[in-house]
Amino acid sequence: MNILQTASHRLLAAIANLLAEKGIASAQEVAHRIALTDAASPAQGARMVARAWLDPDYRALMLSDGTKAAEAEGIPMRGLPPLGVLEDTADVHHLVVCTLCSCYPRAVLGYPPFWFKSAAYRARAVRDPRGLLAEWGTVIPDTMRLRVVDSTADYRWMVLPQRPARTDGWDADRLAAIVREGDMIGVTFPAG
Repeated sequence: MNILQTASHRLLAAIANLLAEKGIASAQEVAHRIALTDAASPAQGARMVARAWLDPDYRALMLSDGTKAAEAEGIPMRGLPPLGVLEDTADVHHLVVCTLCSCYPRAVLGYPPFWFKSAAYRARAVRDPRGLLAEWGTVIPDTMRLRVVDSTADYRWMVLPQRPARTDGWDADRLAAIVREGDMIGVTFPAG
């Protein structure tokens, strides 16, 4: 363990102790929250997307209150910023960025990919989103509106991508298997 890791572990322990002393959160609660965050992955968001593609009531819940929709899938959201869900349509495509740092719906998608936090991605997503997406192989037609949405410390966003053609009759597991992390950020489309 290097000196920075040692210092950050000591700082984390001091914060956890302070939270416990103030009666805000016990050491066990802090450890539990860390374990939940470490266990989160894009597979959780993919399950939400697949369920929304199959269940109109769940889709409506997801679009009106992403936090409640995540909790309905067993994803704990207590104490986290609200989750908003942006629906892609034939007319509008969404791209999520955090222009200041790396605000990301970790409870639903896990830790952000390294590129999401990069200054280059953050700047290009705002300045030239179509060019950025083209580099990912995601071509947005000129007839389609591209909406860039800023994820913040106060509100986190994910995308409900359009269900690919030729997936009629697929079950939730098969649908979830084609949803990638990039699809739920808006840099790619689900393969179908």
